Amino acid sequence: MSNSQQMFNAGATKGHAQAKTDEWTQSAKDTANAARDKTADIAQSTADTAHQKHEEASGFIQQTGEQVMNMAQGAVDSVKNTLGVGDHSHKK
Repeated sequence: MSNSQQMFNAGATKGHAQAKTDEWTQSAKDTANAARDKTADIAQSTADTAHQKHEEASGFIQQTGEQVMNMAQGAVDSVKNTLGVGDHSHKK
């Protein structure tokens, strides 16, 4: 094999190796980008769910607070009526 043929073969092998390296590098970048996008999607979904649950909990707490206040007011009114000190029992 001539020296020029050996150099040609070495160049071709180097070119092939570089092409494979570039292919693997691009594949790794694509995989990393896909993983990043999936992570971002999951993070956004988690944030959306947390926000929704926070709103539901806030609504539940507000509703429960209103129910407790109404029950307490009902108890106060009941005690006042039982003791005869309600607003409408002594007015004449």
